[in-house]
Amino acid sequence: MGMSAGGEGGGHSNEINVTPMIDVLLVLLIIFMMIIPMSRKAIDTQLPDPNPAVATANSANDQIVLSVLPDGLFKINQDEVSREGLFNKLRSVYDPRPDKIIFVKGDSTVSYGDVVFAMDQARGAGVKVIGITPAPKE
Repeated sequence: MGMSAGGEGGGHSNEINVTPMIDVLLVLLIIFMMIIPMSRKAIDTQLPDPNPAVATANSANDQIVLSVLPDGLFKINQDEVSREGLFNKLRSVYDPRPDKIIFVKGDSTVSYGDVVFAMDQARGAGVKVIGITPAPKE
């Protein structure tokens, strides 16, 4: 059946044994199947609601907006703050607050580094969630 008892072709066979190669390929497949999901890096994002609820006129607005202005100036809501005093002012605003949310609005003429500096100072002052507001359309 599967064996030959001699006669013709009793020497070596030229057929390739593919069993070890298939074993190696299956092991590599398993390794890659386990490594790929672990190597993914993700950033959690929250997209705004496309149909936001309209706030009533008499509701209290306790949101903090940090505006990044040219020449190293910043505004926390309406209070102007210098670059050196930003961290202390943010710390005094956020220490008594239970919710640590801030919205950062950058002027179109300021550098990206200034906006990142403002977000870094806010994070150091204890802010947990930073939202970025878009520039108004002209």
